[in-house]
Amino acid sequence: MDLYSLNAMYKTTNVPAAGYGANAAPKPANTDGGTSFDSVLNSVLGMVGETNSLQNAASGEEIKFALGESDNTHDLLIAEQKATVALQYTVAVRDKFLDAYKELMNMQM
Repeated sequence: MDLYSLNAMYKTTNVPAAGYGANAAPKPANTDGGTSFDSVLNSVLGMVGETNSLQNAASGEEIKFALGESDNTHDLLIAEQKATVALQYTVAVRDKFLDAYKELMNMQM
């Protein structure tokens, strides 16, 4: 792969996640007083979208550094650390969800 295709790939992958953060549409309030499954699912999907955008940003910083467009290692390390923490948090939430699912499946009816 040559440098021009890497640069083109960087420009196409640096897209913020739709429906999360500043791009998120306001959600209607929950009227039953509790947390509905829909709101939890939307929250998890938003978290996955944010993790994806942070991974893309870190990858973009790596490409810029490799191409010589940036010589600031500070920004590179910050982007990579943000992406790592977001991925660890997402994996932890997934693991808790799977544990809860397994517990529900093991219940006697």
